[in-house]
Amino acid sequence: MSLRIRLTLLYTLLFLVCGGALIAITYGLLAANLSRTTVTEYGPEAPPPEFIDACKRVLNGGTTEDTNLRGKCQAAYDQGLIAGVESQREATLDALLWQSGLSLGAATLLSAVAGWFVAGRVLRPVQRLTAAARTATEHNLSARVALGGPRDELRELADTFDGMLDRLQRSFEGQRQFIANASHELRTPLTVMRTSVDVVLAKPHATEAELVGMARDVRAAVEHAETLIEALLTLARSNGGRHGSEPTDLATVAEDVLDGTDRGDRQVQSALEPALTTGDPVLLERLTANLVDNAVRYNEAGGTVWITTSTVDGHARLEVANQGPAVEPGAIGELFQPFRRLHERTGGDGFGLGLAIVAAIAEVHGGTVQAAPRPDGGLRVTVTLPG
Repeated sequence: MSLRIRLTLLYTLLFLVCGGALIAITYGLLAANLSRTTVTEYGPEAPPPEFIDACKRVLNGGTTEDTNLRGKCQAAYDQGLIAGVESQREATLDALLWQSGLSLGAATLLSAVAGWFVAGRVLRPVQRLTAAARTATEHNLSARVALGGPRDELRELADTFDGMLDRLQRSFEGQRQFIANASHELRTPLTVMRTSVDVVLAKPHATEAELVGMARDVRAAVEHAETLIEALLTLARSNGGRHGSEPTDLATVAEDVLDGTDRGDRQVQSALEPALTTGDPVLLERLTANLVDNAVRYNEAGGTVWITTSTVDGHARLEVANQGPAVEPGAIGELFQPFRRLHERTGGDGFGLGLAIVAAIAEVHGGTVQAAPRPDGGLRVTVTLPG
């Protein structure tokens, strides 16, 4: 049976049980009241003279005077009156029972019809949810319930379902865009390798120097592809959730990252105070390394990189800033999207994944990332994580 039929039967059964209980209570109260009614409550009442004369004639043939005849006649009259009251009581209770039963049967049928329509109205939002779920596919997640009315449990369920579809739609769109961008980025090293190989194979007698040059080009392209794949795996791991959780000091992480970073001609100014947080040390090290690497790569010649760690209001904070070209405030949001680069921040060895990985790692640790352009050029990125 469908849910609508089960709800209708439930409504009808509840109505029948409640109606039967009401009839039983009414019947019991009325029967109790009528059983307490006796002849003495109406009297004593003397029988009429005609009844006494008739009674005498019946008892004594109407000829002999008997002083006990009046008492006998009074008793007979009282018994007849009591019998009449009992008969009326039984008739009243029987009529109440039958009429109430017929009324309950008719009302039960009406309640079943009403329950059918009420159940249909109550289940209408569920039917809309079912229709939206059937319509939703990987390629079409635009269907929404958009349920109106009061904010009850069904409205909350519909809003939750719509929110889930919104998140799924954004996720699928992001994945499609990510796959398209990743395919485009991976095509470059593959093209380089294929071109290098084709050039050498096109020569009938390739020299050793040409073969060595081809090998170097292929090796550089492979390293480029490996770096890109490693960045993609890090981003996927970050989006997949936290894998480890242990106390970590961002100051120590930043110091280790600075020791292993090739700064070139950049100057580094650091102020590393304790900044304790809890999370995956590997991901937090990658977050810090990406920020420092971006600050060094997208910097002016001989520029400065500032890195600061601190604890503010119980939260661990990591701040990395650099000098460089001016960044438009409206373009800040694009920097945290995968494979998004600004023209003035494009480097030959970058993929546009650094800040996207930073944002994903911060989000999985329950933190936030904020970026703002510096007044004299460059960018300041601030990561805040729970303490």
